[in-house]
Parts: sequence; C-alpha cells; structure tokens
Amino acid sequence: MEKKQLDWSNLGFGYIQTDARFVSNYKDGAWDAGAVVTDANIVLNECAGVFQYAQTIFEGLKAYTTEDGHIVCFRPDLNAARMADSARRLEMPIFPEDRFVDAVVQVVKENAAYVPPFGSGATLYIRPYMMGTNPVIGVKPADEYMFRIFVTPVGPYFKGGAKPLTIKVSDFDRAAPNGTGHIKAGLNYAMSLHAIVTAHEEGYAENMYLDPQTRTKVEETGGANFIFITKDNKLVTPKSSSILPSITRRSLIYVAQHYLGMEVEEREVLLDEVKNFAECGLCGTAAVISPVGKIVDHGKEICLPSGMDEMGPVTKKLYDTLTGIQMGKLEAPEGWIKTIL
Repeated sequence: MEKKQLDWSNLGFGYIQTDARFVSNYKDGAWDAGAVVTDANIVLNECAGVFQYAQTIFEGLKAYTTEDGHIVCFRPDLNAARMADSARRLEMPIFPEDRFVDAVVQVVKENAAYVPPFGSGATLYIRPYMMGTNPVIGVKPADEYMFRIFVTPVGPYFKGGAKPLTIKVSDFDRAAPNGTGHIKAGLNYAMSLHAIVTAHEEGYAENMYLDPQTRTKVEETGGANFIFITKDNKLVTPKSSSILPSITRRSLIYVAQHYLGMEVEEREVLLDEVKNFAECGLCGTAAVISPVGKIVDHGKEICLPSGMDEMGPVTKKLYDTLTGIQMGKLEAPEGWIKTIL
C-alpha cells in the first residue's frame, strides 16, 4: 500500500478530506446494513431534527502506525459504549456497539493510505457521529437517523513540544446538574464556544469550569478532563456526575496504578486545594495530556510547582507510558489495542 504524498511531519490539527467514509441510516425502527461511500457531502431536509433541535452526538478516537508497522486503534469498544450512552440520553437509537467497532475498522482500512507513518508525530483522527435526519417541527425526537464515520490525518496537538498552558477559572457553567455534561452531545460543545472564544481573547488557552451549584469544585474544561498530581505523587481526578467519562482519563488511571505503581484518587476536588498540587494536566484524545502551568482565578494566579517550561515529571511519565502503549513500544493491557492491518 502506497501512502498519500502528504507532508506528515508538518500536518496541522485540521480536516483533510479522505477517500472513504461509512454511512448507515435508521428508518422504520431499524438500522440498514450500512456501506463505505466516497461522497463526503450530506443532503438533508431543511427541517431535519439535527438542525432544529441539535439532536446530534459524536465520538473521537485515533488510528496509529505502530513501531512494528501495524495500523491499530485504541480502545474503540469504549467509544462505542459511550456513544450508546449518549444516544440513550438524547432519545436516539443505539448503533450496535459491535457494528460501531466494525465500521471503524472498515473506514480505517479504506483510508489506510492516509494513516501517518510511525515516528511522524501524526495520527489518523476518527470521528463517528449520529444525527436526526427527518423533518421535526414539534419538540420531539426524530424518527430517522444517520450514523457516519469520517477520518482525517492530523498532526500533533502540540507544535514544538508540550508547553504548559495558562488557563482561567470561568464564570460560565459548562453543564447543569442532571443535564448532559456526562455525554458527548454536540450541544455541549456549542454551549462552550462563547466561553472559549472569550478565554482566548483574554489570553488564556482554556477554561476551568466549576460545579454550577456551589462554584467551589473543579469539573473540567470545554473538551478535556483534569488530572492533578499531589506533592507525594498521587494521581487525583475530579469526580462529578456531569463530567464526560474520558477514555484517556480512564486509561491514565490504569497506567498510573498498574504501570507506575501510583495511588489514585477519584474524588471531588475543591478549587481551594488546587494551589497545593504539584502538577496539573488536561487529558483527552487530541493531545493525551496537555500540561497546565498556571490557573488564573479572577486575577489571582495559581502557579503549579511544575512551572511553565515543560511538562511535570510525573505527568511526563504518564504521557510517555500511555503513548508507548498506543504506539506499540510497550505491551498493552488485554483488549486495549485493536489491530486493523
């Protein structure tokens, strides 16, 4: 298989149209067989449920070229399960989890020429998504749906190394108690856009959202979970019913416990105690871990001891271990790596 002629080492984190995508439609109470197609465009009625009431959910995962030359993806079964949870919450039909994983495999195989080579720092980003497609004018769930997957080669999230970020404590709420913060709904991300644009205009890389009830507890950012490292090298992650259950965070917890022998605490984290942590990071599919060096709370600076020059030492071990597993440098726990080619 000949790779596409792309400048792999200089790819940005953006969309590049590839050759194939997967499409399956839900009608009359059942999903059709689905197919890999070449057309990247979608034609829908102007009154489609996705347009009128934002009935749409999505996932994000990656395919990699490992050190021994295989093309793999990382824990797609967990993405399938999380999308099923999202569908239940938005009254959408569940796309069967085994078919989800099979569709990921089909699309990656068809676009194997776009999977970046090992060592390039680039990966193939995989975006499964689902939407209501039939006309809906009254406020109710759609009757027909489309499930699709496209892929795009992307460069590393960080250019020139993982430099620690400066973030701010947001005055906006990311999610309401008993709302949709725990699922991957498009509407959650639409709600975060004003807050992130505001943060960027003020010179910050991201927002730290607090719990909306008391505004005393750390929740997450617009697109990533927090991890903290204590001064005695424990991994602490905030616990809340409105936090998205990050697959990267769950994987880092396992790595911390079983590969690095660390103690892990999943608990409520008060904003007042953040100043006592040694390191802080944002974890998610795009960057694995983005280190945080400074948090600004309405003019008051919380400077992490790990500093603004490089990723903290424990965070770096977590990052190197998880990416080593993903890229085939380290042995993976059973079921974590799905070999595609």
